Amino acid sequence: MHRLVPSSRLFSRSITSLPRKIKHNNCTYDHLCVRCLSNQSNQQGNHHEWSSRHSAYATVAATSIVSLYLLVKSLKRDEDRWSCYRSAYCQKKHVVPGAIPEAKASTLSKDNNKTTESEQTDKESSDTELPLYKYLIVGAGTSSVSAYRAIKARDPKAKILIIGEEPDVPYERPPLSKELWYVDPAVAKEYKIGKSKRDSIFYEPRPFYLSPKALQEAENGGVGLISGKKVVKLDGQKKKVWLNDGTEILYEKCLLATGGRPKNHPVMETADKDVQDRTILFRNTSDFTRLHEAVEKSKSVAIIGGGFLGSELACALGFKGLKTYQIIQEKGNLGTVLPEYLSKHTTEKVQESGVDVLTSLTVTEAQYNNNQVELTLSDGRKISVDKVVVCVGLEPNVDLAKTSNLELDEKHGGFRVNAELEAMSGLWVAGDVSCFYDIKLGRRRIEHHNHAWVSGKLAGENMTGASKMYRYQSIFWSDLEPYVSFQAIGIIDSNLETYSVFEKPPEKKRQRKKKTKESNLEIAKKTTEESLGTNQEVSKDTGSEEEKPKEEFNKGVIFYLRGGSIVGILLWNITGKIYRARQVISDGCRDEDLYEVAKLFFAPRKRRTED
Repeated sequence: MHRLVPSSRLFSRSITSLPRKIKHNNCTYDHLCVRCLSNQSNQQGNHHEWSSRHSAYATVAATSIVSLYLLVKSLKRDEDRWSCYRSAYCQKKHVVPGAIPEAKASTLSKDNNKTTESEQTDKESSDTELPLYKYLIVGAGTSSVSAYRAIKARDPKAKILIIGEEPDVPYERPPLSKELWYVDPAVAKEYKIGKSKRDSIFYEPRPFYLSPKALQEAENGGVGLISGKKVVKLDGQKKKVWLNDGTEILYEKCLLATGGRPKNHPVMETADKDVQDRTILFRNTSDFTRLHEAVEKSKSVAIIGGGFLGSELACALGFKGLKTYQIIQEKGNLGTVLPEYLSKHTTEKVQESGVDVLTSLTVTEAQYNNNQVELTLSDGRKISVDKVVVCVGLEPNVDLAKTSNLELDEKHGGFRVNAELEAMSGLWVAGDVSCFYDIKLGRRRIEHHNHAWVSGKLAGENMTGASKMYRYQSIFWSDLEPYVSFQAIGIIDSNLETYSVFEKPPEKKRQRKKKTKESNLEIAKKTTEESLGTNQEVSKDTGSEEEKPKEEFNKGVIFYLRGGSIVGILLWNITGKIYRARQVISDGCRDEDLYEVAKLFFAPRKRRTED
């Protein structure tokens, strides 16, 4: 008995090709049995197998034809290209085209292609073998230290490599012109401002920093340091740097904190070798050591420049007992930042420390005579000294811009970055070389210690994904020991409009005991305004400028205005109130009663009362 399958389930092709009545085993059915169906399926399977094989052969043949066509076309294109090269070569060398055999041309073309492919393969292979660091910091100053600490705070197991040009580990620069000159010389030679380990100017001892190899093997991360090397090229697309010794390093995220180098005076730069050997451009620890040793052997020194560094060193060397000349192009010390009346007052204080300040003068010639440097000034006079220290400003280290396609700011100098201190994807800039966009005061570039710390911290946080903008207003300060001390914040420029309020000198307070503090400030305010207007008469109470008491400007606040808005505040001999100055600038005070605002800085702090 056969199992029957309805013929309707067969393929339409099979149904139409079969007869209506089929005789099977002496029986006729309108259906097919399973055995017949199986035989029919085998026949169809053989037919389909033959068809598939035929299609495969056809596909292979077609593919071969297409490949052969493309190969011929490629050879033809290479031949045409070689013909162009050969024609150009012949025209240049005046050679007959037939002089170069075709076979040789084809061989040269193939060898050339093989060489290019081989070089590309070797280059890619060498890049994969280069050391790779997640965080790379170029520069080993204050910004670098602040940055790596910020990175470690957010990424504890981070591996950070620092590359610095100086042989020393990262250190603080301000003590080089300040505290180190007023401590014991033996302590100063160790770069300490005290006898304890914490008094060192170095942020961390050398054992703290790992070698590049040890850093790669450190499981919990760390900070590596390469000293005495310079990054000469940076590729922001390939994220790769080249050192001056040929070393190549890959990175994921990079911070440029290359700082600056001291400018030289044109006359000293072109002077003969004997003069240059006795000239110091003061910037780093080696410059400090050289000048510190010169102090012990020299009797006289000339300082060219009247800015922060020049004025601080002048006071320090005067304190050491050297015959010190300070040659200033402006009308007084710190003339580019202080109002003229306050700059002259500062010059008087510097002269009291034993410094001969020569204002409104420049150096026109420098010669070596009788084992000394003879300087000729713009008024014709000549001075002879044992050493010359040049302090005429700082030039940002932006050499990488020439080889790395980084944008420079034509007005302010430095690398141009956005409010997050980012120059391009994966590349940040901090410190002296960062020309950033201040969302409150506009585009700026700052050359001060506190800014280096603040910008380095912000860049480090953004390297770990913080995406913060520059909002914090950094400060700067100067101490012309022991006479002048001030702190400032914002844009401090003597070319801006200023408004000053000073507290009356102590002796006048004693004479006016019945006066309130507010009236004392009011008199001082009027005095300052009158001195601003005439620069001769201070007030009706004090008489001429020659009769001014020495403590004319005791404590005071100077507002720097631009377009009616406060853009900078300088606190003269006032401490502990910089946070209020930062708040005033943040609030954007405009067309305010500045005298009332000044009271905020003279008001005593409120004492906490116990409940």
